[in-house]
Amino acid sequence: MSTSTHSHAGRARISAYDRWLMAIGALKLGEALLFVLLGFGVIHIMHKDVGDELTRLFVALRFDPEGRLASLLIDKASMISPHQLEQITVAIFAHSALDILEGVGLILRKIWAEFVTIAVSAFFLPFEFVALAHHVTWIRIGVTAINVAMVIYLIFHVQMRIRERSRLHG
Repeated sequence: MSTSTHSHAGRARISAYDRWLMAIGALKLGEALLFVLLGFGVIHIMHKDVGDELTRLFVALRFDPEGRLASLLIDKASMISPHQLEQITVAIFAHSALDILEGVGLILRKIWAEFVTIAVSAFFLPFEFVALAHHVTWIRIGVTAINVAMVIYLIFHVQMRIRERSRLHG
């Protein structure tokens, strides 16, 4: 009986606010994983015909490669040079590294990670709004809503921590 009480007392108590931080951190790590996989996918097609590879992907996913959107994507992808693919790969891995930094920092409940996540997420919001204005989809609405909620929550959380710190120290 005393062992269960003792084990609960020995654990650090994680507040509901910190659980949300950790959830956002996990979301960032999941996003990083997706970008790493995408980066390796781009490396895989680095010295191949990108249009042919995209056509194979569409066929494997059972999309009609001769459809209007698929044809447009295949035509545009065929114009990407190997140098441009290298630049795209660097950008993908840089984004993934930033997601890892944010995710690990948030899971470890570091205040700097909250500031970094606010800055990065807020920076991309205008681009998300423009994309949403050009073409509304449920996925874009959902992603934008999640990112807006995350920025608002993190701003609230940082302000709360600052007030708490000033109350304790001053």
